[in-house]
Amino acid sequence: MKSDDSVYSKSENLAVSSDVSSLDEKKSEEMKTLFSSAESAMEAWALLATSLGKWQRNKYVGVSLVGKTLAIMGFGKVGSEVACRAKGVGMHVIAHDPYAPADRARAVGVELVGFDEAIATADFISLHMPLTPATSKVLNDETFAKMKKGVRIVNVARGGVIDEEALVRALDAGTVAQAALDVFTEEPPAKDSKLVRHERVTVTPHLGASTTEAQEGVAIEIAEAVIGALKGELAATAVNAPMVPAEVLTELKPFVVLAEKLGRLAVQLVGGGSGVKTIKVTYASARAPDDLDTRLLRAMITKGIIEPIFDVFQRGLRITEERVILDGSPESPLEYIQVQIANVESRFASAISDSGEITVEGRVKDGIPHLTKVGSFEVDVNLEGSIILCRQVDQPGMIGTVGTILGEENVNVSFMSVGRIALRKQAMMAIGVDDQPSKETLKRIGDISAIEEFVFLKL
Repeated sequence: MKSDDSVYSKSENLAVSSDVSSLDEKKSEEMKTLFSSAESAMEAWALLATSLGKWQRNKYVGVSLVGKTLAIMGFGKVGSEVACRAKGVGMHVIAHDPYAPADRARAVGVELVGFDEAIATADFISLHMPLTPATSKVLNDETFAKMKKGVRIVNVARGGVIDEEALVRALDAGTVAQAALDVFTEEPPAKDSKLVRHERVTVTPHLGASTTEAQEGVAIEIAEAVIGALKGELAATAVNAPMVPAEVLTELKPFVVLAEKLGRLAVQLVGGGSGVKTIKVTYASARAPDDLDTRLLRAMITKGIIEPIFDVFQRGLRITEERVILDGSPESPLEYIQVQIANVESRFASAISDSGEITVEGRVKDGIPHLTKVGSFEVDVNLEGSIILCRQVDQPGMIGTVGTILGEENVNVSFMSVGRIALRKQAMMAIGVDDQPSKETLKRIGDISAIEEFVFLKL
């Protein structure tokens, strides 16, 4: 069952989910689907059990799992457990997940690799990623073209991570030999869906953890979470945010928006990185620690980094918090919030930090969240819409050059801010845009010799 936790958040209701009781069933469902895709069992059954009554052993010859490479895309709880079970039947398992610690993968004998390497190497691809703007249609015509001919795709996680029309084309071309799907972009799918009716596709109606035992466990977990929430306890399985008193929520409201956007911005800056293990959050305030409830802020930073909230902990990320006590009036709950992601391997992180870390800082000004610092560079831009961040040489004409390129492509600039550490050294330019620049436009900006690195961010 899919739910939109933003609906609950807007109505100030707490949404809880159950993950523990259904975990074993999710693993079992994945393995059953994996076996089915290897054996073409469902197609053979359909011909035999229907009015056609065809007995065609030779047509439906499967493949062995032993010695085959399984690429797990998303190495959270379910993904890591599926890896263990797949290794148990003799498969070689690799995984892609930019947020999973390499040591946790090594502990179960799994190698973490890049996205392109994973899809190019795999005989079987199993999807375990949440549906986010970054993962929407992540398997598409371009990525199918990079795969082995005859690859098999299994998706029992989220509909929408596969471009379904592209999958049909890949099946028709023989690039994908078999697809086993429990989830779809639109549920239920249309009756005339080419994907559902394809002869090399095994489908089930989003069964997920649909067993008697799992459903009983889920019901008990949710009931316990609701009872605890009504007692004022934090719900460990909240999918939108911890529950806080109304007066606290009112005071923190602009900082809640700031927290989520800083988390979303920080994780985009390490896009394509690997080995992210720790995230450090710093709150600067004139209030004593006991007078500042940061549970909601932490939750929203986490939500911005990766959704749903509990996926962070499934991937072994550790979030630490630090308080900086400032002198002055404690009227405002916070002076600034800082989010730091350490030890990442991304081009932008390397461009702004010798130690390979991303640090972003924000403040609330007149009720509006602002980005005020990126690394050591001070900027001042509204955290809204889309932003282009450029690490560049501080020299005359840069603002005009970038602005001209955007203007020629009919991209409207909403704001611009430049921060530098020293005259004619390095600088950071932040540009707010109302429209998404084309790939060609972004390439033109990146080709400017004085720009050392840049990134386009959606907030």
